[in-house]
Amino acid sequence: MARARGGGLAAWVVAVAAAWVLWAAAVAGARSPAGRVHRHLKRLNKPAVKSIQSPDGDIIDCVHISHQPAFDHPLLKNHTIQFRPAYHPEGLYDDAKSSIGSNSGGEKPILQMWHRNGRCPAGTVPIRRTRKDDLLRASSMRRYGRKHHTAPNPLSVDPNMLSEGGHQHAIAYVEGDKYYGAKATINVWEPKIQQANEFSLSQLWILGGSFGEDLNSIEAGWQVSPDLYGDNNTRLFTYWTSDAYQATGCYNILCSGFIQINSEIAMGASIFPISNYAGSQYDISILIWKDPKEGNWWMQFGKEYVLGYWPSFLFSYLADSASMIEWGGEVVNSEPDGTHTSTQMGSGHFPEEGFGKASYFKNIQVVDSSNQLSAPKGVGTFTEQSNCYDVQNGNNGDWGTYFYYGGPGKNSNCP
Repeated sequence: MARARGGGLAAWVVAVAAAWVLWAAAVAGARSPAGRVHRHLKRLNKPAVKSIQSPDGDIIDCVHISHQPAFDHPLLKNHTIQFRPAYHPEGLYDDAKSSIGSNSGGEKPILQMWHRNGRCPAGTVPIRRTRKDDLLRASSMRRYGRKHHTAPNPLSVDPNMLSEGGHQHAIAYVEGDKYYGAKATINVWEPKIQQANEFSLSQLWILGGSFGEDLNSIEAGWQVSPDLYGDNNTRLFTYWTSDAYQATGCYNILCSGFIQINSEIAMGASIFPISNYAGSQYDISILIWKDPKEGNWWMQFGKEYVLGYWPSFLFSYLADSASMIEWGGEVVNSEPDGTHTSTQMGSGHFPEEGFGKASYFKNIQVVDSSNQLSAPKGVGTFTEQSNCYDVQNGNNGDWGTYFYYGGPGKNSNCP
């Protein structure tokens, strides 16, 4: 009997030890880099009603509208989705000729590449699936989907701040008033990027607060970013922050914040087609405005796609209004080999080359306190090194307030 009891005890000890080893291995696995990547992907990629393989290699997941990443935010747990803005801005331009896509031969609508292989059903939102490789390219998982710098400050008099962190800009801007939104029609290109850790983008910025540690920003436009997306495609993007890009906010919907209501357009997906030098020109139109009734900041893409909104509680200064609006281009200049990058801004050509060759923003407008869209007053321009990237603004009947911008980066006058 004693031997039997001893054998039973030994078996129990072996079983407990084995269970402990398995538990320890599971804990170690969860804490391992591979385990952390798996958990992060599970957080980002919500269960899909339907998935669409895009010709560019992306997978677009159609996620039920109430399961999107926004609702991971603790303050959005019991949020009632606002399916339409209470008010649109008054005085929208008639963009029939130009807002979605245009060339000298007439309108050509811009689509996203994944549309070739299907659409998301009503009641879902299209979300670009994040893959393991996307996370592994980031400097850290905590920084994945986040910018590493502040917005351009055209009012800075400190020359050391002019290209802070190697970022260079060619922008138009207005400041000195209260702004409740902005609009632009943006020429779409596919600029060449010299190094994978650099990017080129063209966007508008809605800014509130100072350029210190409390800057609020809402941003939207197009970008080429090999680091973020793993390719050189031109993609629609948004960004937000309430603390100068430190701990809050992200690109697209890679964190909780922006609430998408549209089933047609995916943040971060490829824009198609793209403008050609001395050939067909294509534009996108972006409008961001603060709903005067609910206070949320809404985004519209083109004439018909109201994409969704940033709840006003995400922000401090922008909970009231913006104090500066910027439109234009930005690149990262990492100075490979100690010389200026050859990463292009816009079309990669200087403004003086004009239509069909240089990139442009046209019909730039602001939304005032009476929810009226109007031409901006007192537009300034700003660039750190005009021999590398430049900006030239103007005004006419067809294009309203506009500017050409961009450049090739490294050249004989920009060594």
